[in-house]
Amino acid sequence: MSDSPIDLDALRDRIDNLDSELLRLISERAECAQQVAQVKTAENADAVFYRPEREAQVLRRIMALNKGPLDSEEVARLFREIMSACLALEQPIKVAYLGPEGTFTQQAALKHFGESAISLPMAAIDEVFREVEAGAVNYGVVPVENSTEGVINHTLDSFMDSGLSICGEVVLRIHHHLLVSETTRQDKVSRIYSHPQSFAQCRKWLDAHYPQAERVPVSSNAEAARLVKTEWHSAAIAGDMAAKLYGLTRLAEKIEDRPDNSTRFLIIGNQDVPMSGEDKTSIVVAMRNQPGALHDLLEPFHRHQIDMTRLETRPSRSGVWNYVFFIDFKGHRDEPRVAAVLEEVRLRAAEVKVLGSYPIGVL
Repeated sequence: MSDSPIDLDALRDRIDNLDSELLRLISERAECAQQVAQVKTAENADAVFYRPEREAQVLRRIMALNKGPLDSEEVARLFREIMSACLALEQPIKVAYLGPEGTFTQQAALKHFGESAISLPMAAIDEVFREVEAGAVNYGVVPVENSTEGVINHTLDSFMDSGLSICGEVVLRIHHHLLVSETTRQDKVSRIYSHPQSFAQCRKWLDAHYPQAERVPVSSNAEAARLVKTEWHSAAIAGDMAAKLYGLTRLAEKIEDRPDNSTRFLIIGNQDVPMSGEDKTSIVVAMRNQPGALHDLLEPFHRHQIDMTRLETRPSRSGVWNYVFFIDFKGHRDEPRVAAVLEEVRLRAAEVKVLGSYPIGVL
């Protein structure tokens, strides 16, 4: 190790030079993105600018090249924001999400598309589907399952009536905080607002710390945060985005019962996504009501060594005690062995609907 003293001014000069070079390169990348837009528009006036498979490939490449000291996921987040800003120069992306503003679904939308995307809140999951189907927005973001509470049935049911495709996925670590306003008397909290799922995810903590407090379910955690602003004896369970939006203080942090509490969100759109190299496929299957039907459905996946990641059952709308199966598995519908499995399943099932093949979530 050198005994010579560190020259702080020299280090600052070097940082300034590096910043100037970074700015030059980012600007050059943005100009290149604009040229891509010009080429695409010249070839097709209705060209698609956002390519989920291309973005996933770029982010995976950056993470593989990273040698530190920044964490690979942190580097990927930086690049996603650069890509988001460059894409906004080509064509700003409009994204509908389950609102209101400040929900975890909005947080997932911005995590996936970057802060340069235009995010629009919707009052219900089926409204997100309708906005995308109508072409009012480019994509929608909807929750599909939580690691603590399981599947969100409303999302699965919406797919049964929709012609939209799944274009991507994003997994968000869910951290709940107990929030109060500046007027709250913290020793007099007698009412707590939150979404029913959040109450379920924080049940043990609430039983231990606020067993007597009234638990009032509301439509979203953001709505809970809004209500607390006007009540001196109330608190809300919500996340960082809602706390920032409504200027609330954390009375207690990360109160979820399970530290690995996560929610998976799906990106829905009108496009089929080509292979990215690491993909997942989602299908919905209606089976005939007969002995061995479930075995017949699963056997081709085992024989072709397809990794099934999720299997959910929902009542069919075609008859009493008939069911449909929602299945996620690794692989892309255009891969030969996946195509072979899908063909076998079609021969055995009453109906098969491919909801989409899409890149496995990078972040």
